[in-house]
Amino acid sequence: MTQAYDAYSQQLETRKSITKGGVQFWRARDIQILLGYERWENFDGAIQRARMACEVSGQPANHHFLETKKMITLGKGAEREVRDHFLTRYACYLIAMNADPSKPEVGHAQTYFAMQTRAKEISDRKALTAERVEMRDRLRDANQDLARAARAAGVTRFGIFQNEGYKGLYGGRGLKQIKEKKGLLPEDDLIDRMGRAELAANAFRATQADEQIRTRTIVGEQNAFKEHHRVGKEVREAIRRVGGTMPEELATEPSLKRLTAAESKA
Repeated sequence: MTQAYDAYSQQLETRKSITKGGVQFWRARDIQILLGYERWENFDGAIQRARMACEVSGQPANHHFLETKKMITLGKGAEREVRDHFLTRYACYLIAMNADPSKPEVGHAQTYFAMQTRAKEISDRKALTAERVEMRDRLRDANQDLARAARAAGVTRFGIFQNEGYKGLYGGRGLKQIKEKKGLLPEDDLIDRMGRAELAANAFRATQADEQIRTRTIVGEQNAFKEHHRVGKEVREAIRRVGGTMPEELATEPSLKRLTAAESKA
């Protein structure tokens, strides 16, 4: 980047504010100056075009363009109230894209807000991946605890035992049928491709089955099979009651193993 861009981006950073919730915003009157507009009336046209682009994209314009007022100082110390806006990063990006491209400041602003938006997308994606990793690890820990409880109950055929829990939760489908339903290959790791909702449902199934087998003192392999199936079915009914999506209908997510490997190299 050039020194001119670096100096410009520093001005944008200086005028940036952040809400308590962590949302970045700027005042339109500051952006007007930084985009090289002398008259508000001319700059307001760019704002209105940006609002229209926001609405067309399906975003709530009032969320990104919040109209407010500002006091400005006139000659001899007099003050006057004028229109202003609180603008999100996305709103500023749209304004820059709809501003006068002949102004060098506009090109700098387009670059700055595009880079900021990209950085936020990467940050959000990493946060979602980290959350999925945490939930995956929680499910695997729960499955290990469940396996110990099943062993104590007399289970020796753990593949069948696990499948009974899946059948209860997934409407009669075992692991093979679940993969087929979701378009996965036989060698794919189902847990590795689960999203947050599916991971949470399975973690609940595993922890509740573990609890029930222990507290009800389930004895015998067949009884453990039935209990795991019953708990899976109860979790499925709970999802149905709250209007949730059945786990077999939830879309698969990109492989967590590949995502984490790619992020570690980045």
